Amino acid sequence: MYETSWRGLLERVEIELSSNPNDLDVIKKSITSGFFPHSARLQKNGSYRTVKHPQTVNIHPSSGLSQVLPRWVIYHELVLTTKEYMRQVTELKPDWLVEIAPHYYQMKDVEDPGSKKMPRGQGLASSQLGS
Repeated sequence: MYETSWRGLLERVEIELSSNPNDLDVIKKSITSGFFPHSARLQKNGSYRTVKHPQTVNIHPSSGLSQVLPRWVIYHELVLTTKEYMRQVTELKPDWLVEIAPHYYQMKDVEDPGSKKMPRGQGLASSQLGS
């Protein structure tokens, strides 16, 4: 029933139905479009800093990304225990924020400080994202 209704909506507004289960960027972009205010950037000390309303946060230890520490993430919720933890986290490309939410982000919000080095072994996931 649910599948039929969204297929009908796509047909009615003349959007072609296509999908590629191997294209994770499309899925991550979709998540980013819904949670764009919940973005954070990796800091030198291994914690994260939320972008728009600066707050120090960490990836929850139960997350598979807690050992990888990607440079940029989007999260669903913050949970306060001994620290402020991000839950349901996925990696994103910072350019997506400006592309998806230009009313909310500007290039200066997502520019890479350039010469700042990440702690050894951290921020590696971004190299796996591709360019």
